[in-house]
Amino acid sequence: MPILLIICLILITPLASAATVTNISNSPESVSPLLPGLQAPALTLKNSQGKAVDLETLYKNKTSIVVVYRGGWCPYCTRQLKGIQAIESQIASLGAQIIAISPDSPDALAKSTIESPNYLLLSDNEMAYAQALGLAYFLDNKTATAYRNKLGVNFVDLDGNDRVALPVPAVFVIDKKGLVQFQYANPNYKVRLDEKVLLAAVTAASKL
Repeated sequence: MPILLIICLILITPLASAATVTNISNSPESVSPLLPGLQAPALTLKNSQGKAVDLETLYKNKTSIVVVYRGGWCPYCTRQLKGIQAIESQIASLGAQIIAISPDSPDALAKSTIESPNYLLLSDNEMAYAQALGLAYFLDNKTATAYRNKLGVNFVDLDGNDRVALPVPAVFVIDKKGLVQFQYANPNYKVRLDEKVLLAAVTAASKL
């Protein structure tokens, strides 16, 4: 990946919003996820109560597993979150925390059945974090229409155009310095990271 592009990915400001298209690809196959060794975006997002949460502060507290998913409406995402929740005690024993981030609104997050002091759900409903990570992409019109009509997904149009975007599902392990130590992103949303591989990555990062 060109150095200039990498720099652009990590310098998107917290003011980026769904109405500001700064880094959205035209397909899931063409996204450029943030690479290991780079600084993770330190934005401010909202939790299920609508309260602001500073990611930089969270990074400093513990090794962080950041799970970027498409939304609570996605069955593959729900299965992934439950799988990670099943190994939560092992993750906690390694001194790590789980931060799951999606385009869902705070109100939608409040309906989640995942409740844990070590498992935080955050809203990226303006797609700023997904863009900063290089994961955002536009849906083709056919897919966007199907999602809206069949799933009732509430997407925000971007730049006044009737185009909608989602993040490619991804998992990052971020150390206390805010550096990405591990990254997994797959444009095929049906394929998710195995929990055993995740535990190995967290174990390695926790020793740094």
